[in-house]
Amino acid sequence: MQARPLLSYARATLDRVSDFLLLVPILLFSIVALVYAHGYAALRMGDTTAQRLGRLTWNPVKHLDPFLSLLLPLVTYFGGGFILGAAKPVPVDPRNYRELRKGDIIVSLAGVTANLAIAIACVPLLALLGMLARSMPDAAPVLGSLQFMLRAGIFLNLILIVFNLLPIPPLDGSHVMKWLLPPRVAAAYVRVGMYGMAILMVLLVFGGPFFDVVFWPARMGYAFLMSLVGPYALPGAGL
Repeated sequence: MQARPLLSYARATLDRVSDFLLLVPILLFSIVALVYAHGYAALRMGDTTAQRLGRLTWNPVKHLDPFLSLLLPLVTYFGGGFILGAAKPVPVDPRNYRELRKGDIIVSLAGVTANLAIAIACVPLLALLGMLARSMPDAAPVLGSLQFMLRAGIFLNLILIVFNLLPIPPLDGSHVMKWLLPPRVAAAYVRVGMYGMAILMVLLVFGGPFFDVVFWPARMGYAFLMSLVGPYALPGAGL
């Protein structure tokens, strides 16, 4: 390899690593918010399991998993072109819910609701940083990096919403789906759930075209939200 192509490759690699380091904090915050929302919703529905086990906390150390929270983001980002991660599932006992069906659905949807709130909250913050840059031009490079993180916050949380709503056990969408099916079909669906993690792993490794289609709503949602604040985007804030 000649010197110039090698230098270009090195710079591109450093840029990609730099972007990854900016993405990691917002990804970790988003997945911690997701699992905290599950635990809090379970508590409101009558189950204290997460609280008793110390999982109803914003401390990320309590929620991070070596594979789901560290290795998976590395593999998906550098191998698949997108970043995806997860935290350890929050322990809940549906038998403690005051109403089983209602409780299971609310707890399952609490995480994606938290992700939606984060995505929406990032929009005005992004615009605010753009306004600050106009009055503080010297701070534009730093504000541009912060905008990059906020844009990532919008996109990553929309991706997490779509991914977690997939009706593949143990994802949240499967907990909702089983209540929408006739009882006999739901029972068979739950039994198939034992293979859910294997199915997810196969999809994450080989399912590029599948996710290209599945994540279309996330891309459209991201494009719409960014269209609201496009004039405030700074150089270096691209995603």
